[in-house]
Amino acid sequence: MVKLSVLDLANIGEGFTPADALRNALDLAQHVEAAGYKRFWLAEHHNLAGIASAATSVCICHVANGTKTIRVGAGGIMLPNHSPMVIAEQFGTLATLFPDRIDLGLGRAPGTDQRTWQALRRDPQASEYFPQDVVELQALLGPPREGQTLHAIPGEDTNVPLWILGSSLFGAQLAAMLGLPYAFASHFAPQALMQAISVYRERFEPSAQLDKPYVMVGCNAIVAETEDAAKRLFTSPQQNFARMVRGTRGQLPPPVDDIEDYWSPMEKAQSSSMLACSFYGAKETIKAKLEPLIAETGADELMVAAAIWDHKARARSFELLAEAMG
Repeated sequence: MVKLSVLDLANIGEGFTPADALRNALDLAQHVEAAGYKRFWLAEHHNLAGIASAATSVCICHVANGTKTIRVGAGGIMLPNHSPMVIAEQFGTLATLFPDRIDLGLGRAPGTDQRTWQALRRDPQASEYFPQDVVELQALLGPPREGQTLHAIPGEDTNVPLWILGSSLFGAQLAAMLGLPYAFASHFAPQALMQAISVYRERFEPSAQLDKPYVMVGCNAIVAETEDAAKRLFTSPQQNFARMVRGTRGQLPPPVDDIEDYWSPMEKAQSSSMLACSFYGAKETIKAKLEPLIAETGADELMVAAAIWDHKARARSFELLAEAMG
């Protein structure tokens, strides 16, 4: 049976504050922990009015401290924004505080615009060194070696599990070469999904962390008591993606009665393309909708996002999904 996990962007809904979003993230983690989800990940984004997880390691600490058993991690840390040493110290500290519960997913994209990247004081070419930075980070989190002079304290020998995140063949090839689990961002960029996981599985080389390929597939899934209610809740992410197409991002909007009144045909086409791995339905129908994706990809795990404006409806959606997938 495929494992279920949660990707939370700590969305700030219209009419709410970052404090609300962070409280809701913890509350959601507690709900999905009780429902049996495997892990709860937060993602690094900067300079976005609708996302409260910019200080990702701090948010992970907040969530891990309020939960007991669920794995908590980054989905992901955008490594070009940071030095490997700093990330090793941050996640080594998390792993020391919460043993055997911390994951570290790594992305190659900056996760922001060029002006914000300059504000982060990063070299525009930093993403070109992503493979070397991953290897350096892995070494800093591993056991010390003879003659080593650079040590991440805490961090050293915590062996925090690393994941490679991506939406292209580059990440698939790197994950395969390093023998790391691979998470594909099909919840917003599904176009290369099948080709990337095929390359990953074909080229995978066993490592100390992983002896065989492990694929996590991202998707959006919204579940409600009725089909119509789920369809209405889904209009919030549809509006969000339409705003991305327009270049007018903002806070997560409440649902609308008819999405066709909101977007143009061009916006609908582009948004629907990005949302191709998205599903909504009642508890009785959602499993049948997800099963083709699971079967086609052979996913070991689904990383589920659900950008629902109403927090209670979001928590209920994840509970219903767990019940449906059984």
